[in-house]
Amino acid sequence: MAKGLLMTYALWAVGGPAGLHHLYLGRDSHALLWMLTLGGGGLGWLWEFWKLPSFVAQANRAQEQRQSSGRGTPPLSLIRFVAQMIVGIYFGLVALISLSFMASFYIVGLPLAVGLGVLLVAAIGNQTSDLKKTLGAAFLTSPIFYGRPIAILPISLAASITAQKHRRYKPSVGSETLSVRLYRLGLAYLAFTGPLVYSALCNTAVTVNYVADTLGSFLSWFSFFPLFGRLLESVLLLPFRAWKLLIGDHGISSSYFQEWEKLYEFVHSFQDEKRQLALQVFGLSEGATNEEIHGRYRELVKTWHPDHNQHQMEEAQRHFLEIQAAYDVLRQPRTPRGSWRW
Repeated sequence: MAKGLLMTYALWAVGGPAGLHHLYLGRDSHALLWMLTLGGGGLGWLWEFWKLPSFVAQANRAQEQRQSSGRGTPPLSLIRFVAQMIVGIYFGLVALISLSFMASFYIVGLPLAVGLGVLLVAAIGNQTSDLKKTLGAAFLTSPIFYGRPIAILPISLAASITAQKHRRYKPSVGSETLSVRLYRLGLAYLAFTGPLVYSALCNTAVTVNYVADTLGSFLSWFSFFPLFGRLLESVLLLPFRAWKLLIGDHGISSSYFQEWEKLYEFVHSFQDEKRQLALQVFGLSEGATNEEIHGRYRELVKTWHPDHNQHQMEEAQRHFLEIQAAYDVLRQPRTPRGSWRW
């Protein structure tokens, strides 16, 4: 049955952030992506206003297009590549918050989450990519940055490059019933949100700390490039800024924006608290230089290395791990408080 442009716009307006119009057009991968990101943070949903006619036309000629375009390689798309990177990072951050308690998280959980995020974007529309090679690139990159949250970036980059290299058109398949499609989407949605909801409900305090720590680490990645860091923070604040411009400074928009500001203040205060604890472990005061930190680290490692403390192995291991964690915190450049405000 032919898809109507008017119905598509109606579904876009009513349930666009939840992907209803993509579900109507048979774009299940795009619908799932919108369900998991609320329409790409609202920005992707608004941008689609101009793309809906082409989506409808593609849906109406889907069978012919797949048969005629099954040969050859789709054109390279910079927008799709950037989207793969962003969604891969997003999936990795969610996994870091909800699944990092796993014993083999950085070997299995993290590359799998990032790779699936990249593949989800690769499967939008009439294109797809090689599942094994894309996941393989993610798994091969992960051990290089084992145990570090920054691993999300190179894993997503490697998986995105591999997905683009092996891009192809989707093969011709028969139509599926709506119930089967909804069942598959429901399982995928539960697989993504289930661990996150469990962590939030059953380990609320730990989850809040993970969110603050993860967001702080994510923002600190860009400390060497202040312009990119501020741009990222502005993008995170953009939905609230846009809402504030549309509605004004009164009512629910103002309170929500204040809560968002409080979140950022909490992130910065959490990072400050971690730094103070790390300085206490090293016996240093605020303002210690990098040379002092590194010198103190070498002294403490030499003192508490388990190989040098066979008579108190358990205590030495505890101190050694504490020293390593404190050193990782003190090595991170500090982001000036308030730098994210406009």
